[in-house]
Amino acid sequence: MENIYSLKGKVIIVTGGTGILGNSFINGIVEAGGAVGILGRNKEVADERAEAINKKGGQALALVADVLDEASLITARKTLLDRFGRLDGLVNGAGGNMPDGVLQPDEDIFSMNLDGMKKVMEVNLWGTLLPTQVFGDAIAKTGKGSIVNISSMNSKRAITKVLGYSMGKAAVDCYNQWFAVELANRYGDAIRMNALAPGFFLTEQNRNLLTLPEGGYTQRGGLVIKQTPFKRFGNPDELIGALVWLLSDASAFVTGSMICVDGGFSIFGGV
Repeated sequence: MENIYSLKGKVIIVTGGTGILGNSFINGIVEAGGAVGILGRNKEVADERAEAINKKGGQALALVADVLDEASLITARKTLLDRFGRLDGLVNGAGGNMPDGVLQPDEDIFSMNLDGMKKVMEVNLWGTLLPTQVFGDAIAKTGKGSIVNISSMNSKRAITKVLGYSMGKAAVDCYNQWFAVELANRYGDAIRMNALAPGFFLTEQNRNLLTLPEGGYTQRGGLVIKQTPFKRFGNPDELIGALVWLLSDASAFVTGSMICVDGGFSIFGGV
């Protein structure tokens, strides 16, 4: 019987492939039988991860590019197609927050760093849209494929401080639904777009914000745990099942959706 969850024979590119969540994404794709393009700005990490996968018998290619630099993305696309000859999927894993997009409680709400907010919005929204333009074209030429965007709990609930990030991810959600419809209008069920919405997972960007060096949670980390019915942060590998499902033929009738992997955070009313 055919395994519809398998990614065997598929080539998937992961932007943000040098990050913590990106590492789980690329390993999960390889474990499901797919070949992976590891795209990020950190050449050393991309090379290390590709080498480790190839040594174990998988297929991986390091690609150095900035998701906001179209020329570097086009070069990465050519490199990948020269190696594999096709592209079946894209995971828009690049994004995140930065200090200039944060409003602290003691700061004047009417004197926000708007340039900082725009910068964070840009990396999350345009850092999703631009790779889709470049790599989506290659998927269309392959004839069939799946695109997975990365949403966030911040797009559906008001979470203090991180306004720039929240606006960026809310825009990604709008784009995810709009573009999924347009893909269907033009390609039928051949090219799908969906979003994965992680809850709170510890990364290098948020570790100091949520946990204490000596162990335990910061005040903010404690509030997150209180609002998460599972009463813990997620493990990056716990995103793999939903991601592989969205990339595989097992989700052939799914498009424009947002899959929450959040320990119940998005549904809990706090009471």
